[in-house]
Amino acid sequence: MLDAGALIALERREQRMWSVLAVAARRRDDVLVPSTVVAHVWRGTRRQATLARALDQCIIAAFDVMARDVGLLCGRTRTTDLSDAHVALVATRGADILYTGDPDDLEQLIAACPGPAPVLLPC
Repeated sequence: MLDAGALIALERREQRMWSVLAVAARRRDDVLVPSTVVAHVWRGTRRQATLARALDQCIIAAFDVMARDVGLLCGRTRTTDLSDAHVALVATRGADILYTGDPDDLEQLIAACPGPAPVLLPC
């Protein structure tokens, strides 16, 4: 699973994150990206052609089916960052690994979620 920091690293053509996508493709692993993360980084400019290629290899996890749960998590953890809360919920509902640029905030949110915590790796 990828958060905004991981998408930014892909957009910047950082080799490590592109290697992660290549390995996932070879293994036929799903790479999840919450829709709120896409909204956070996507601006649709020509400069984002690289990011568009990366997103074509990912499954976008919808927000609407989790909207209430995201709100509840924000309330329990006293955060207003809907995107981070969405990332935490998607991660604990189906990700083994989360590549993140924001491990401190996500650790706290993930701890408040039901379900197994993914391994957090820096991007």
